[in-house]
Amino acid sequence: QVQLVESGGGLVQEGGSLRLSCAASGRTFGRYAMGWFRQGPEKERDFVAAITWSGGSTYYADSVKGRFTISRDNAKNTVYLQMNSLKPEDTAVYYCAAAVSTMLLASSRGYTYWGQGTQVTVSS
Repeated sequence: QVQLVESGGGLVQEGGSLRLSCAASGRTFGRYAMGWFRQGPEKERDFVAAITWSGGSTYYADSVKGRFTISRDNAKNTVYLQMNSLKPEDTAVYYCAAAVSTMLLASSRGYTYWGQGTQVTVSS
């Protein structure tokens, strides 16, 4: 069982930056691949970024490549999402999730555990 708690969301102006954190409970954090998803108003939950258990591989949605960076610190049981050059269309609730397998990291179906989400609002 893994419990995930996101933090770091907020209101930021277009072009600004935020860093989201996701703290995980449990001693087995390092066994899970981790991902970030987001869900805007009246939209589906979309893949943003993912990282393998070792941090050796990362994956990004095309819409955030070059602007967002996912990283993890297994000693702190935490995964991060650094978001730069934010745009109004990045406005959403951001969720972190844990996956046992790396087979479906770009799909919400590939994840077993989810956090409650943190709101990110980018004003123009």
